[in-house]
Amino acid sequence: MNTSYLILGGNKGKRAENISKAIELIEKKAGTITKKSAIFETAAWGNTNQAAFLNQVIELKTNLNPFGLLKSILEIEIELGRMRDSKKWTARTIDIDILFFDAEIIDTPELKIPHPYIQERKFVLIPLMELASNLMHPISKKTIQALLLECTDNLEVKQWKK
Repeated sequence: MNTSYLILGGNKGKRAENISKAIELIEKKAGTITKKSAIFETAAWGNTNQAAFLNQVIELKTNLNPFGLLKSILEIEIELGRMRDSKKWTARTIDIDILFFDAEIIDTPELKIPHPYIQERKFVLIPLMELASNLMHPISKKTIQALLLECTDNLEVKQWKK
């Protein structure tokens, strides 16, 4: 059984409902969710001229390999109305990214694990801290806690209240 950490987020439509639906579909198609962080709200990162995002990190136990998991989450995104285009960091109903998959390091055009921006994004590190503060980044050899202390991202990440 493999352990993966995923971040779910979106800023279009019913944001919390979209995350909830994504969680249901991940459990149906990809494995068992063993931990969930709180949901956090953050201003858009990268392309800042858009609505704020809700984000949540989950720990997933799965029998899938990394590419099988990627295939499943891309299908879930489409099922939940995600429309991909060539622009990065645009508004979306749902985005599901693989942050870590065991201690694997994968660098292919279609999949990069660990996710290349983890250390740059507080909206990833703060919820990940809730679940796995001592998880070791397999490339930097630093814990999530250490990465958060070093992170220079200035965006406010606040726990979302319904």
